[in-house]
Amino acid sequence: MADTAQSPSQKLIVLGAGPMGLAAAYEAVKAGYDVDVIEADDRPGGMAAHFDFDGLSIERFYHFCCLSDTDTLALLEELGMPDAMKWVSTKMGYYLDGRLIRWGDPVSLLQAPGIDIVTKVRYGLQMFLSTKRSDWERLDKISAKDWFIGWSGQKAYDRLWRRLLELKFYEFADDISAAWIWQRIKRLGNSRKSLFEERLGYIEGGSQTLMNALAEAITERGGRIHYKDRATRLHIEDMAVTGVETASGARFEAQRVISTIPTPYVPDLFNDAHAPLRAPYERIKNIGVVCVLHKLTRPITDNFWVNISDTRIDIPGFVEFSNLRPTEGHVVYVPYYMPQTHEKFARDDESFVDESFGYLQTVDPSLKREDLLASHVGRLRYAQPVCETGFAEMIPDPVTPVKGLQIADTCFYYPEDRGVSESIRYARRLVRQIGETRQGKRDVA
Repeated sequence: MADTAQSPSQKLIVLGAGPMGLAAAYEAVKAGYDVDVIEADDRPGGMAAHFDFDGLSIERFYHFCCLSDTDTLALLEELGMPDAMKWVSTKMGYYLDGRLIRWGDPVSLLQAPGIDIVTKVRYGLQMFLSTKRSDWERLDKISAKDWFIGWSGQKAYDRLWRRLLELKFYEFADDISAAWIWQRIKRLGNSRKSLFEERLGYIEGGSQTLMNALAEAITERGGRIHYKDRATRLHIEDMAVTGVETASGARFEAQRVISTIPTPYVPDLFNDAHAPLRAPYERIKNIGVVCVLHKLTRPITDNFWVNISDTRIDIPGFVEFSNLRPTEGHVVYVPYYMPQTHEKFARDDESFVDESFGYLQTVDPSLKREDLLASHVGRLRYAQPVCETGFAEMIPDPVTPVKGLQIADTCFYYPEDRGVSESIRYARRLVRQIGETRQGKRDVA
């Protein structure tokens, strides 16, 4: 890394104040860089940011922590909040063809209706071995659909996975990488105290507690965070970055830029003279999300997460967040992931509120309209990268051909899925790589 004496080359711009951007800025100011963070939103946190939901400060999009999230734990310790993480024994359910069953442990699997014993044994073995597996390169080359059918059989895929994938990825469902889904299974499978007890965590006060602490630590060390302004153009001269222009007309000069904004926004940062640099980011697909929050007078189930495979219900599941983090009123997240081109994505908020509440009533017919205290609908155009087969080869090196410019977002730490801990770890990699000017071998932080 360059020396820490202040000089023009020590100026650094970070695009995006989500978990990765904030963590990168924090690591950079600690290393002596003069940092400006540019954020389009009016607050730090990105998808982990909070909003006021009927008097409750809560994440716009649900977040939870696993036992393996060591980077989050280490950062909380470093920021003077060692006791902020709270661990809870959580449960998972599955709503299968009109019946809510317990899910996630061997006994639940054996008791599941409509699945023969051979299929159950094959499925259980696949899940167990997935938690022990460490290599993923071969899984990157095959689809999740083929992986499930090859291990557990067509019956298990059709009953337990088909609708989950189809109602999240729609036309992309058959081509989702097995490596991506395996990593999700492994992360949750290893967040268990035993075969029969899952443990998940939340940060006291919510994710915004950590996001605010990071933002404060950055500014205390001389960094600056510019909210409500959006990066619109990278300034590049002789294939070296020289600064960033924003929607407000401001010009920030620096010889080093780290972009952590979603990759679909990256191509527009390059002008026509550098159009060939857009191609790697244009290849990466991304779907959106419409996330409905309901505040209820009471729980629907005692589960944190409920998967759904029922032809009457067009969502893959819902999250009873208050079964993890205690809240005033019982908060339930109902996420609708889908391509932005889907006709449903443009529907009005009220239709999502009514439909999602109706689905909750299908799961629990005793739920009444008077149990609904408040609702909110959040939307993101780019919320989930489509990690298709062969995705590892699609991810460009974060160190771009432009001297001083690094570009990454949450899909860069594939096969791991979007997560605060993974973003913190990857941010450290980006700061370590400051000064590299050419593409090298892609490694894993």
